[in-house]
Amino acid sequence: MANTESTILESVRQHYSEIAEGKRCGCGSGDVADVARIIGYSSEELKVAGQANLGLGCGNPLALAAIEPGMTVLDLGSGAGFDAFLAWRKVGPQGQVIGVDMTDPMLQLAHKNAAELGATNVEFRKGSIETLPVDDSSVDLVISNCVINLSTNKPAVFREIYRVLKPGGSFAVSDLVLLRPLPAEVTRDVEAYVGCIAGASLLTDYLSMAMEAGFDDLAIPQITGSKKLGEAYGLELSQPGGGCCGTSPLAEAARAVVSAKLHGRKR
Repeated sequence: MANTESTILESVRQHYSEIAEGKRCGCGSGDVADVARIIGYSSEELKVAGQANLGLGCGNPLALAAIEPGMTVLDLGSGAGFDAFLAWRKVGPQGQVIGVDMTDPMLQLAHKNAAELGATNVEFRKGSIETLPVDDSSVDLVISNCVINLSTNKPAVFREIYRVLKPGGSFAVSDLVLLRPLPAEVTRDVEAYVGCIAGASLLTDYLSMAMEAGFDDLAIPQITGSKKLGEAYGLELSQPGGGCCGTSPLAEAARAVVSAKLHGRKR
């Protein structure tokens, strides 16, 4: 039976709630610190974020982003606050960081982590990335890490990013995208969806959605191939049907996925 939008949404919510509650580990079987280093985080950044690193990302959206003291930064799908806290250190006491997440256990964990870090100018709000609880033209920079690919309405996400950004503001996201279409078996699989595979769009479609939302100066400063992603998450992609995927369609899908950084600006 085909997955409905509500079925996928609830599966995603349940999946990440269980991760926040310690009932499930993140993507793959690798150590969360090793995973983070492979996908672009420094040891210093891991030390700053502390317990907020749950091993869920597919890249470091801040690595190539222009972020300055005093900025207001919005993190989509902020989880336990990993990237939000890294942004917090860069914006300084005069800046502000807002994280948006739809899962209560993640929000509770993020609030706990913020209190432990003394991050008083970091705020976490409950909401969906398709209808952000953020004012129009109020944000300098939007970041996101392996979250937009989970949305069943990605054009709405890019429209919301455009809405909340100030004129001249920008976005910098890391996300999973496809180099070729997925097998039909995978697109019907909810577990593959919440595991960040079936939700991914073709790279060309992903770019088109950002352009149609009104963004200019689009750039892809970095792409991480499937082999390196497999190394990060402990997946064996060289063997059809190998690794955690267990079936040939899922293994084929994993080899079609890359992690891309996408940047854009609102005029």
